[in-house]
Amino acid sequence: MAQPPAWQDPVLLAPETAPVPEYGTGSLADLLPTLAAGQGVPGFEATIAELTPADRNCVLLIDGLGWEQIKAHPDEAPFLHSLLPTSRGGTGRPLTSGFPSTTATSLASVGTGLAPGEHGLPGYTVRNPETGALMNQLRWKPWTAPKVWQPYPTVFALADAAGVRTAQVSAPDFEQTPLTKVALSGGSFLGRLSGEERMDVAAERLAAGDRSLVYTYYSEVDGQGHRFGTDSDAWRGQLMYVDGLARRLAEQLPPRSALYITADHGMIDIPFDEQSRIDFDEDWELGAGVALLGGEGRARHVYAVPGAEADVLTVWREVLGEQFWVASRDEAIAAGWFGPRIDERVYGRIGDVVAAAHDDVVITASVNEPHESRMVGMHGSLTPVEQLVPLLEVRS
Repeated sequence: MAQPPAWQDPVLLAPETAPVPEYGTGSLADLLPTLAAGQGVPGFEATIAELTPADRNCVLLIDGLGWEQIKAHPDEAPFLHSLLPTSRGGTGRPLTSGFPSTTATSLASVGTGLAPGEHGLPGYTVRNPETGALMNQLRWKPWTAPKVWQPYPTVFALADAAGVRTAQVSAPDFEQTPLTKVALSGGSFLGRLSGEERMDVAAERLAAGDRSLVYTYYSEVDGQGHRFGTDSDAWRGQLMYVDGLARRLAEQLPPRSALYITADHGMIDIPFDEQSRIDFDEDWELGAGVALLGGEGRARHVYAVPGAEADVLTVWREVLGEQFWVASRDEAIAAGWFGPRIDERVYGRIGDVVAAAHDDVVITASVNEPHESRMVGMHGSLTPVEQLVPLLEVRS
């Protein structure tokens, strides 16, 4: 007579098994320092060893367009797809974004050349240890003094001071935002509404200096992905449009130029069912002992009531540990999620518990985060679809 299968404990994901971003060799934080080093800016090292220096460097960052999305859409993005073999100095390999794989964190890493544990924007929303309140680092609410929150100079500012002609070309609304000030300022900001204008002005500014560093940005691939998902006609339409923008810029490069096309993160579509969307605001077990829920659906910072830290970690690990890497603050830091160094001012911004999604699942908060909870496309975690970003290259 056949014996029934033995009952087994669930297999919980250990924090140290999560794939760690390539800080110091191949992350977004390494891009501008490598370019600046190649232009002779003092104080920088070329940490992405595969890249060849150029006198004129342009970075086009497409929000939300990860490596896996380009690979999966050769028909909608023929130009970008054709450039995949050029990525990361012709190795055909991607970069990693950093953790969490979210816009505020990634843009700060790009602009400062620092990992999240140093620049101090380690999530979409994080606790301000000085006030005890959550701060949204993308929208900068509630107001916090920018230079106190992120005191390091940007690579743009240091390059500009070293005589490199430096410019950012983006939407006019971004010029005065605190995130731009702390992450992307230095040299000239040129606001242009249309994508075509941005590409044309970026090429002009690239040609304006013997050594130049130009950054330009496009956001709506991410916007349509959040609203409708990466399997939607709206998202595919944006991909087709930005493919044309990239080609337009590449065709205008002045001599001695390198164009690098990258992204701040990838994206994953999450089904609208109870198994895929766990609602924190309706789950008494996950809420027990929690004072604040930060981060976003696939990368949560959990701040415990004082004294309840160990209990919250135990419950979150028991409830979610088969689908999320669930770590204490110190475990996440030791595993290298936020980079090799953690500034003292940043330590308390990281959750007492950090939960990063492994499966196709999110932790929503339908009451406190109604807009975010309705999104189709999500990102933030350490999985390849979210972490891997292109570094496509065109040279003149």
